[in-house]
This record gives sequence, C-alpha cells and structure tokens, in this order.
Amino acid sequence: MVVSFVVFPRQNPKPIHYVDRATGQIKTEKVVSERALYWLYNNPLGKLTLQALMKRKIATEFYGWLMHTHWSARKIEPFIKTYHIDTNLFQKQDYHSFNDFFIRKLKPGARKIDTALNVVVSPADGKVFAFKDIAGQSFIVKGYQFNLKSFLQNDSLAKIYRDGSLLLFRLCPTDYHRFHFPVSGELSKIIKIKGDYYSVNPIALRQRIKIFCENKREYQTINNPVFGNVIMAEIGATMVGSIVQTFHGNEAVKGAESGYFQFGGSSIILLFQPGKIKIDPDLIRNTQDHLETSIEMGEHVATRHNQ
Repeated sequence: MVVSFVVFPRQNPKPIHYVDRATGQIKTEKVVSERALYWLYNNPLGKLTLQALMKRKIATEFYGWLMHTHWSARKIEPFIKTYHIDTNLFQKQDYHSFNDFFIRKLKPGARKIDTALNVVVSPADGKVFAFKDIAGQSFIVKGYQFNLKSFLQNDSLAKIYRDGSLLLFRLCPTDYHRFHFPVSGELSKIIKIKGDYYSVNPIALRQRIKIFCENKREYQTINNPVFGNVIMAEIGATMVGSIVQTFHGNEAVKGAESGYFQFGGSSIILLFQPGKIKIDPDLIRNTQDHLETSIEMGEHVATRHNQ
C-alpha cells in the first residue's frame, strides 16, 4: 500500500512466479502496490523519490502511524477480499486498525509444527529461497553478491558462516506476520543494526540485492545441540513500522513465537554453519530455477546433515 494521492503511470512489471509447495504448481504472485513498486525501482523519477523519501525512516513511521488509526480499519475488508485471505484461521475477527489486523494471531493449531529434533522448520509464512553454500551460491544481481560481512557487521561471524547455508524467507503484506523459532536452543543477545527501509519485494531486489545489507535488521543466535549456532535475522523494509520481539527469555522452543513485524513486507534470514544441515531438495531445486517456494510457519525445511 502507498499513499493514495500518488498517481503512477501504467507499466507492466515482470510477473513474480513462485512454486506452490502444496501442489508443485508454478503460480503468479498478486503483488500489493505492484505499479508503485515498479515505478520506484525502475523509473528515473521514481528512483529519485525512493532516495529522497521512501527509503527513509520518516516515511515508514508516518505510514505506520496511519495504519494505527481507526480510519485505517476501513481498508481491512477490501484487502481480505482482494487477496483471498482465510479469516477462519485468525483468533479474532474485529480489529481497531489495519495494523491490528496486520499483526493478527492465528488460532492454536492453525500451523502444524514438525517437532522432530533433527528437523529445522520455517520461522514464518511466506516464500523461501534456499542456498546450501553461501560462498558458492548464485545470489547475485547486477554484479553484486550477497555480502555476509556487510550483513552481519561482524568479521569473525562472517568467516564462520562463509561456507555455510542460507535460507531467505520473504513475507509479503498479505502474509501472517508473526515469526517463530526454527529450532530450539539457548539464545544470545539481540544485535540491532540501523539502516534504510527499501522494499524486499523481487521488483526491488532485481535492481539491488544489497538491500539486505542496507536495511534495518537485527539478529541473534540459537545454540542447538544438533545444528550448532543458528543465526536468525529479521529485516525491516518499506513501511515496516518496527520489528517487535515478543520473546524475552534465554531458551527458545521450536515453533514458539519470537516476535512480529508491523505493517509492510519483511524478510527473515537463517544462517547455518558448514556441514550442519541438508536443505529439502525441492527448495534447492526451485531456487536453482530462480523460483521461490511458498511456505508456512512450522513446515519442514531442512534436516541434520547426513540424515
């Protein structure tokens, strides 16, 4: 969603295709504010607007404030109908603002958690890219390769995970926006890194993959006896009011809520040390075909290496 008084020219963005994991079919994503995103990241005037305003905290905070108002509640019903959201899964049906709806909780049991000790589960609903070897992967756009050192801003950690595995989960505005622990284990303190608020939609990523190393983000490690130290990072994006951590203990339980993103699209990155996991073959295959895979929180995404 973008402020309604902006008029965008009619353009035809390249469709975003993904694999529906449940059926194996290739589908086309219905993107929220697609024309606006395409204009911001591809049109010269749009790019100026992006640099001057849209990537900045003030724009995100202002729109976040709007989404907290009672006025914004009128957007909920049209949004549900347009994007075919199943409200039967929600704990409540009445919301006092759009952001209240956006951070909705699911009913208990709405997502099945794979509890096997040798399994990593998805931390969120969304779409996933999977890379079994960060150093040797093809996560490159316009000559820029994902830079672990820049992302973590920690040289020693970057060296440890350089040849490890990476799972990138993208949450679009239509998704359930609470995130959960992918494994159980002892938690480190949260590291917070200030940054910008670029969109993480593929329309934007096609132009600049280094968005992940520029946006506001925070991360912590989960020490697990099977998978070692797993880094779980949350990344803010355009119109994400904030990253809210709701869990404040020292011991994570797989599938338990960790926190939520306020209004907007967002991403989560999981990093694993070399030789710790075997990512599910369908996720690797689809990624190699340059396709994301739809995923639900709690779904099986990897097992212990050599299983």
